[in-house]
Order: sequence, then structure tokens, then C-alpha cells
Amino acid sequence: MQQVEAEQLLCKATGLPGATFRQGQWEAIDRVVNQRHKMLVVERTGWGKSIVYFISTRILRDRGRGPTLVISPLLALMRNQLDAAQRLGIRATTINSTNTTEWNDITQQLLLDQIDLLLISPERLSNEKFNTDVLMPISNRIGLLVIDEAHCISDWGHDFRPDYRRIVNILKRMPSNLPVLGTTATANNRVVNDIKTQIGDIHIQRGPLKRKSLHLQTIRLNDQSERLAWLAEYIPRLPGTGIIYTLTKRDTLQVAKWLDQNGIDAKPYFSDVNDESFDNSNTYREHLEELLLSNKLKALVATTALGMGYDKPDLGFVVHYQAPGSIVGYYQQIGRAGRAIDKAYGILLSGREDEDIHAYFRDTAFPDENHVNQILAVLEKHDGLSVQRIQEHINLSHGQIEKALKLLSVENPAPVIKDRSQWKRTAVPFTIDRERINHLTRQKVLEWKEVQDYIATKGCLMQYLLNILNDPATDRCGQCSNCLGHPVIHTAIHSQLVKDAALFLKRSEMPLNLNIQVAKDAFPVYGFSGNLPQDLRAEEGRILSRWGDAGWGNVVEQNKHANHFSDELVDAVALMIRERWQPQPRPSWITCVPSFNHPDLVPDFTKRLAQRLQIEYKPVISKISQNQQQKSMQNRFYQCHNLDGVFNITGNIPENSVFLIDDIVDSKWTLTVLSALLRQNGSGPVFPIALASTSKG
Repeated sequence: MQQVEAEQLLCKATGLPGATFRQGQWEAIDRVVNQRHKMLVVERTGWGKSIVYFISTRILRDRGRGPTLVISPLLALMRNQLDAAQRLGIRATTINSTNTTEWNDITQQLLLDQIDLLLISPERLSNEKFNTDVLMPISNRIGLLVIDEAHCISDWGHDFRPDYRRIVNILKRMPSNLPVLGTTATANNRVVNDIKTQIGDIHIQRGPLKRKSLHLQTIRLNDQSERLAWLAEYIPRLPGTGIIYTLTKRDTLQVAKWLDQNGIDAKPYFSDVNDESFDNSNTYREHLEELLLSNKLKALVATTALGMGYDKPDLGFVVHYQAPGSIVGYYQQIGRAGRAIDKAYGILLSGREDEDIHAYFRDTAFPDENHVNQILAVLEKHDGLSVQRIQEHINLSHGQIEKALKLLSVENPAPVIKDRSQWKRTAVPFTIDRERINHLTRQKVLEWKEVQDYIATKGCLMQYLLNILNDPATDRCGQCSNCLGHPVIHTAIHSQLVKDAALFLKRSEMPLNLNIQVAKDAFPVYGFSGNLPQDLRAEEGRILSRWGDAGWGNVVEQNKHANHFSDELVDAVALMIRERWQPQPRPSWITCVPSFNHPDLVPDFTKRLAQRLQIEYKPVISKISQNQQQKSMQNRFYQCHNLDGVFNITGNIPENSVFLIDDIVDSKWTLTVLSALLRQNGSGPVFPIALASTSKG
């Protein structure tokens, strides 16, 4: 196949007569299909890496080769790319958790060589049934292996995923002359060298990463109210549509709500975002992506769940509400903007909470060594346990256990294996690699320092990014705020808008929906089991703030440490109840959660709130035994069992509805249990209230 013939396929794939390859595209195709090389293509976002492997697939299939296997981390965001495959007549499909009813048919089609391209996530490689029924039968005739977002293989990649480590093991089982194409837009020299070490003899193709359309600027606004005000003032002035990146799900919801209140059409987007009018999270995310693609939104407010694979050529801006954790991650995100337009903006806002969030991410990136050893010890004593059953033996959360099992299962050979839902200990000895984990953690600290230096630099911003990415370009961009000597977007904010944002933050209470499903065998005293009956469940309540946030969270934190909640918090809760929440039927009395450690803190607050609301305070809940701190309980079984028999309901219980007050909420089990006990003892509907939530997200 020569370049002229390949460009005919390009015209067909793009639907553009006369289309020609971008620099490097034909060279990559030639090395894969004609020279059968293993290669890593490092090219900027929007360069067209998917076109390379689609055209390569078409050529190889026409030559009688087997199907292409594409391993990609975000299958949902490949939909628009698959349109090009369909125009080439490529029969492409995927095996993932959303199409389980189609797996048998797809497997049969693969075995009969009726599929040209199979797209899977790296997590699919951990499924033994997939490996046995699908991968092994076709491994000797796969025509091309594509590793999309190949930087994920590397320990040094900004988005390292443990399941990518399985790919190296899969390669060992395949023919040595199998063409392999790794693609990424974010790989510096360290990442490239790490990939070469793992895959072996691999040709590197690096293109220029400079984005001529991007106009960059950094703005430090420590207070969240100032950043919200800036967004409300300047997002409408930015061209076209864009993405606003936040670090947590909670921030996506808060920022989107604020923008919506200010007349800006924005929606929150994160991995499990959903809407009751859609069947599941996947279809709702597709809906949101399509709204942005068709310019029916001004912006999506998103976590990094909206990133790799999302292609909107005319995206006008990418704004970061908080600073990202690494330069390579930042470049990957701003690279979504300005692919097919002359001018786009990359604006980085930063504030004082960024450091705490990234410290939390670093501290929880790897499983604790003690957790790993506890899990191995439990599995050694049993012939297979599900994650839920492991929780009954160890005080660890579902996420902590899953993270440890993932680390263990990608080892080769692995000290644990999964048999359906059961995890089993193998005979393989295991000692956690402390040195590697400490080294990677230090690297994350260094990457965060590079982000801080980017914010502080007086030099060219694009040049700084490219230097970190080891791009050979050394010239200044001439169009960032530092090169121009003035902002590309103004930073002045109307003072009234800042005041409005501060008030918004103080009125950003959250719904409080308590738990329903009780852990099995966790309540031998109270006798709760299965799903709590409807008549024992609380009504939807409210959480005034997030612990330490810029609304009331800072006040709650300071007051908690001072062992006294101020009158302004009493007024804030009363205002929330009367003006914004207005629960029905309106409670006529109020009670609270007792504590041995701080016996007067919450009761004193509750008495003053009762006076403010002009309702009766009744301390009907007593604590009759000492238990461990609930915040130290990591999973549902321990959270439930730690409360069994701890409280008692005494005195005359009014039949009317009641407010149930606690200061801090995390797992919500204390309020769940007490609500059920109140209902059992004759109270009316229970409306729970907490001053702050400490849950992450």
C-alpha cells in the first residue's frame, strides 16, 4: 500500500474529498502495515491518532490479516471516532459492562472472523472468562494491537492505571512480529523510556506539541467566591463552548449550579453523574457530551472523567477552577480546545484548597501496606471470599479493599486471583514494593511543584509546558498573557458578584439521604436486617456545608475545635429551614445525637436552635455504652455493628415529625440508626440535619 492509495481511504474516513495526511500520519501507517513495527506515536491532541489505526486496520484486513484489538481507557468517549471506522466499512464493536447481553454473539462473530476491530478497556484484561473465551482463541491471528493513551502503561504517566500493566503480559503470549501501535499526546522522556523498557524494541515517533491556537493565562484567586464570580463574569465572554475542569464531583455540582443561577447554560459531568430521566449514567453522559458537541451548552463542568477520547474540534476554551496535579495532565486537558479554530483559551484559576485536595489524592493513591497484608492474611484462611465478605473480617472500606486487590492482581505472577466474584490467595509470595511507591509519591510531589512554578512563572506559558513535556520547540508562543504583557482575559471582578458568590456558598446546603440497606448480621441487638422498612426510614434531610469549605464549613471546623457552635450557625440553620427547605409536615420538636466525648456541644446548639425555631427540645436519645469513634469505621458492616446497642430512646415520644441534629456526618449510619429507633418508638417523620459533611468527592 502506497501513500496515494492510503489517502483515498483517508478521504473516505473523513468524508472530505481531497483530504491529505497530516505530517507523520502516513509514516506511522507505513511502519505498522508495511514494516510491521512496534511503535509509539506521541502527537498532540487532535492530530488524528485514531485515523492511523483505522486506516491501518482497513489495509491489514484487505490483506487477509486478523482483527485489530484496541485497548482504550474510556470506551464511552470513542463513539465519535467510530464514525470514521464505519465510513471505512470497518465492522467495529466493543465488549464492556454495558452490553453483557451481546457478549456471546460478539464472541461468535470474532471466532468466525466477522469483526474487524474490537475495542476493550484495560480492565477487561483482568476478566478470566474474556481471556479464555475471546482473547486466547484469536491471539495468534490478531492483525494489529493498539494501545490507546499508552502513557497509562508507565509508572510516570499522569494517569497511571494498574490494569495497563497486564498488557505487557498479554504481549508475551502473542506472535513476536505482531504490529503494535501505542498512541498518546502526553509523554515526556521519562514516560517514553519507561514504555520502551516494558514493551521492548519500539520505534518512537514524536511530533511537535505546540498548540498555535491556544492563548494561555494563569490567575490566582484564593477565595472560592472570587473564582465563582470570575466564572460568572467571564465565561459568557469566552468564544463558543468549553469545559470547566474541577478536582471533585462536589465542585462540579456546585460550580454548575452557580453558573446556572447566573444565566449560563452549564451542566455537571463526572463518572457516575446521572439524571432520573435516563436509564443509567452511561446514557446520560452520552447525552451531556452530545449537548456540548452540538453547542447546546455553554460549558460542561467536569472532572477528569471528561478527557481522553473526547473530540470537539471547535471547543473554544478550557478553564480550570482549581489547579491540576501535573503539567502533563494539564496539557492533555487544555489540548481539548482549539483543534480546528484559530483562537481558543486555556485559563488556569487556582486557590488555597488545591494543595489539600492534591495531598489527599497523593495519600490515597496507593493501598496501605498494612491493608494489603491484612487482606492476604484473611484470604489465606478462607477458600475464596467476595469483597463484601472480606469486609466482615477487616475494618476496611470497599474502595480500600478493591485498590489493594487491584495492586495484587496485576502482579506477575499474582498473589491473588479472582474466580467469578471470589478472591483467592495463590501460593505466590508477596512483599509490597515500598521503595517504588515512595518514589512515585515523591514524583507526584515534584509534579505538583511544577504546576506551582507554571502558575508563578513570568516566562512564556506554552514554552514552560513544552519544556516539561521535553518537546524540542524552544521559541516563545507570543500570545500567552506573559508574552503579551497583559491578560488575554481580564481578571477584574465586580464586587457585588463576589458578595453574591459568598452568599451562594453559604446557601449551598446539600440533601441528606440516609442509608437503607443494613449489613448482614451487623445488628444482633437492634435486630435490623436487609432493607430498612419504609416506616423506619428518615425523610430527606439537609447538610449545611462541606467541612472546611468557603461557605459555612470553615466556621463549623473552627467552632468544633473550640467546642462551641456560634449563634451565627444557629441562625444559618434556622434560615435554611424556614426560607429554603421548609420540610413538610413541619417538625414540632427537635432532638440530637448524644456524645460521651463532647456531651454539651451538640445539645447546646440544638437547644438554641429550638428556641430560634420556637419548637420543643426533647433529649430523648441516650447513649448507654461506649463504642469506637464512628469515623474510624471503614465499611458498612463495621459502621453498622459499631452502633448496635449503643443508643436507647427514653421518655415520652411525640407522634409529630422531628428534627434530628448532629454536627458532622460521613457514613450517615449514626443518623440512620437513630432515625429508625425514633420511628420504632412512635415518633413521626424524622428530618435529619448535619452541620457539615466530611465525605470526599
